[in-house]
Amino acid sequence: MEKKDLFGTLVPQQIGNYKFKNEALLKQAFTRRSYTEENGGENNEVLEFIGDKALDIAVVRYLVRKYGNAPTKDDLNKMQRTGEKYDYEFSSSLDEGELTIIKQRLVQKDTLARRIDELSIADCLIMGKGDVLNNREQDKSVKEDLFEAIIGAVAIDSNWDFEKIQEVVEVMLNPDSILATDETDYVRLIYEWDESYGNEPWFQYKEHGESSTWWNRLENTIYQSCNVLGSEEQRYLSNTTRTCFVKIATDIPAFAGFGYSKNEARRNACKLAYEYLESHNMLFTIRDEIDEPTVEMAINQLEILVRRDYIAMPEFEYREEHDADGNPIWYVTCKVEGFDFIASINSSSKKKAKKQVAFEMLNYILENYKED
Repeated sequence: MEKKDLFGTLVPQQIGNYKFKNEALLKQAFTRRSYTEENGGENNEVLEFIGDKALDIAVVRYLVRKYGNAPTKDDLNKMQRTGEKYDYEFSSSLDEGELTIIKQRLVQKDTLARRIDELSIADCLIMGKGDVLNNREQDKSVKEDLFEAIIGAVAIDSNWDFEKIQEVVEVMLNPDSILATDETDYVRLIYEWDESYGNEPWFQYKEHGESSTWWNRLENTIYQSCNVLGSEEQRYLSNTTRTCFVKIATDIPAFAGFGYSKNEARRNACKLAYEYLESHNMLFTIRDEIDEPTVEMAINQLEILVRRDYIAMPEFEYREEHDADGNPIWYVTCKVEGFDFIASINSSSKKKAKKQVAFEMLNYILENYKED
């Protein structure tokens, strides 16, 4: 069966509580230009453009609600009913730079591609023969485009109802889990390890029952251990539904994880791969992540360490005073949870002071970080 025939059986017509009025729009979101060049019709490229803008607004709304004091829709309705004055100043617990870093993390290509993987819908892309032969559904950029195109389709279908767009974005993106999770994200770690070499991991899935020999072990592949070899393992594998194979480098074995869903099997496969890299001393150290600390890039370089789970989010504090001539003096400090050090800088420029204090903090972390 061709991929285009899978549409409607694998892709839900409802996302969260949002049900498409025009299901053709959802189908269009999954249709790549390569298919329409061969068969005619409309593709998802303009929907990607629309979805990119709608996603930005939805993520900013999420951040304002999470970190700011803006009234909710219910608050505003209550003000209207009671005649209460709109008399408040907006404030946020994070500054512009910190919000920008978090927003970039939420909408970056890797994040959107991983969420498409976790939703297990890339297989439903409707593609031309060339894309199918080249397995383009594995490309992170293609998955990013799909994510944005779905949001664009929701925007058009809902006539730009931002409450509905917001709901769909938060269902698909699940930002809370991205910003605060206690569980190690092995899929992200493997993507980032491969990306450092200019590659990306290759995934292949098999449903148990596709073949009477699905449990046969492939050569040069490390399998997830399930209790003990023999009957207990056979019983476990018989009760799970998926195997995920991941290949991360030509000179490293493939890894196979099991699970009741693609997401669980993929995570187990990536966990196995990460543990292999760790046991063979093939993981990067914190010093490998930063080629050369610089004042201009120090804030971004700290964020790299945050994304790679080396450190917690840096906390900046600002205090403005004035000299005898009335010129501003900015006192900026930076601290990071887990380090008994507070970097402190003063400057006539708040922006300059923040860069310099981030640079001082970055150098301290690189010199004093202890690997687990």
